[in-house]
Amino acid sequence: MHDIRLIRENPAAFDAAMARRGLSSLSSEILAIDEARRAKIAAAETAQAERNKASKEVGAAKGRGDEAEFERLRALVAEKKDEIARLEAEAKEEDARLAEVLMGLPNVVYDDVPEGADEADNVEIRRFGSPRNFAFTPKEHYELAGVQDGMDFETAAKLSGSRFVVLSGGVARLHRALAQFMIDTHVEEHGLTETWTPVLVREEMMVGTGQLPKFGEDSYQTTDGWWLVPTAEVSLTNIVNGETISESYLPRRYVAHTQCFRSEAGSAGRDTAGMLRQHQFEKVEMVSVTHPEKSEEEHARMTRCAEAILEKLELPYRTVVLCTGDIGFGARRTHDIEVWLPGQNTYREISSISTCGDFQARRMNARFKPDAGGKPEFVHTLNGSGLAVGRALIAVLENGQQEDGSVRLPEVLHPYLGGKSILTAEGKLA
Repeated sequence: MHDIRLIRENPAAFDAAMARRGLSSLSSEILAIDEARRAKIAAAETAQAERNKASKEVGAAKGRGDEAEFERLRALVAEKKDEIARLEAEAKEEDARLAEVLMGLPNVVYDDVPEGADEADNVEIRRFGSPRNFAFTPKEHYELAGVQDGMDFETAAKLSGSRFVVLSGGVARLHRALAQFMIDTHVEEHGLTETWTPVLVREEMMVGTGQLPKFGEDSYQTTDGWWLVPTAEVSLTNIVNGETISESYLPRRYVAHTQCFRSEAGSAGRDTAGMLRQHQFEKVEMVSVTHPEKSEEEHARMTRCAEAILEKLELPYRTVVLCTGDIGFGARRTHDIEVWLPGQNTYREISSISTCGDFQARRMNARFKPDAGGKPEFVHTLNGSGLAVGRALIAVLENGQQEDGSVRLPEVLHPYLGGKSILTAEGKLA
């Protein structure tokens, strides 16, 4: 959410910032609502002062026996009471209009975010490893002999419909091992606090992180009004919703392994084969709540945390900065990490690390109290995958595949698999 004071102070700068997001000038509309709201508030305050004055004079008129003045003042007090109620209601309506407009507008991106229309204009900033040279034509994950029995899309379709999967045997254990490895690394090496959170949240939590009101079709809502989280960013970030914490408690760094749920609205026909794009999936999510002066440093640190997982798994990747046409609604800057998938012969996103500034904090009213004193300030929030577990499974399978359909597994996973190092062509761990 945006600071209305900044829009008042520099409407041209705000319009320029929204223009980078592909939006037309909005400041005049916003300021007109704001002016109407402020005028109603000022009028209500004036009416209140007049009522207070008349209330004081009622007793005096009664005391000196001026019945006419007494009745006039009493009527004025009643009139002002009704006027105040009307003006406050009108101000509340204008306030709701203003909030609705501001809630629907994306975050202002940083100046260094590259201009662009879509993912083709993203800018690569780093690359790790080189794609393996195969002596055979590499297959996609679901085509591998060692995977086919352990990755069942037909049964999942019977149970739930399309874009679901049933994992079993060695593939299921490998999937679980990846999540455990990620959590352990983030906790033991990166200093994050392991957290377990609900996957059903109240509507205001989705508003707080920006999934609502604009993107409701992308998520699932129960008949009781709860929302299934599209990412643990929602539950982790909202831990500080409505809180004013001490500056000394910053930064707060969380990591959670959860189920995630997305309707994939608008993705019809995309990535329909395999488990690249699912309605239900698992993700290890990182969230940081920081001091505003530390959020840039934290963005770099979080990006390295995610990259480190891929490096330990010996998976080639590249890191890109998303352009203005591809960046998410709540982000000021996003680093996408894309892992190499030899079966598709391309890099595919496996993590997005975003810094949001105070955009989410304003929606959540999350602040910190400076240790040196002074007014509470909004915290800065950041989030990122560390990593998407299913996509990490895909990458491990495809990059480690052998010609006979077996898969050589990264050494770092062996302790999580009871010392096993291979997924055989029969789907067993050996």
